[in-house]
Amino acid sequence: MTAPASASAQGPASARAPESASAGAPGYSPRRTLPFRVEAIRQLRRRRTMIAFGILLVLPWILVGAFEVSGPASAGGGTPGLVAVATHGGLNFAAFTFFVSAGFLLVVAVALFCGDTVASEASWASLRYLLAAPVPRSRLLRQKLAVALAYSTIAIVTLVVTALVAGTVAFGWHPLRLPGTGVDLPLGTAFARLGIVLGYVLITELVVAALAFLLSVSTDSPLGAVGGAVGLVIVSNILDAVTALGSWREVLPTHWQFAWLDAVQSQVTWGGMIEGASVSVSYAVILFALAFRHFRVRDIVS
Repeated sequence: MTAPASASAQGPASARAPESASAGAPGYSPRRTLPFRVEAIRQLRRRRTMIAFGILLVLPWILVGAFEVSGPASAGGGTPGLVAVATHGGLNFAAFTFFVSAGFLLVVAVALFCGDTVASEASWASLRYLLAAPVPRSRLLRQKLAVALAYSTIAIVTLVVTALVAGTVAFGWHPLRLPGTGVDLPLGTAFARLGIVLGYVLITELVVAALAFLLSVSTDSPLGAVGGAVGLVIVSNILDAVTALGSWREVLPTHWQFAWLDAVQSQVTWGGMIEGASVSVSYAVILFALAFRHFRVRDIVS
């Protein structure tokens, strides 16, 4: 997606020429280029969008089938007890679905939406034509990022809603039972706790979104951008498992990904979630800034 060094002398000037030339054209307004609705519809029609949402819609029902086949749930080694109460009702099943999907499936979904958005245009050789429309570079990135984040949010919310429906159909509607204590929370408190979990997961996924977006503006290979983001998350998880690193693990973006488990205890503990949110937002701001800077100064040749 970027030109060789030998072409850099004339590339930026030529890339900016249409934009500057049209700045004074009658009726031209940068704010009217690439509307959010248009980009959202374009992305909705993509096959990867349909596949991603299809997987998220099917997964809860697959988990329901697994519980129906295996019988009553029992706590396994290394789990926080959510599996033991997963079949208590729709609310518990939704919390369990979060637990089994947050570490990988949601990472892949967010990386797919944010990593494919710009790189795919470059791979189709249509990116330079979007800029020649002319769409200002900063607006193009903002619109594509806004749509990618919107679809990522909708995808995660879709998983939660589907899990609630599937769990309620299969196991009934009961209060949220806290793992390990047997305490049942009232409906209002239960929804508030799930809201905390949802909000925290959305914040932690910002790191994945920012990393995938940075890679998306740096390559013309969508698979490379998506796979690179997922791969670096896996590396972070591996490093987090190395206890010899001690407190250094706390700066890893995935170290706090399950801090939301503190929200499904008798008393909500905020310390881990606050630290995790701070780390995630810090990484996201830096990576998004690098993505915009990288895209602004590079020649677009694809």
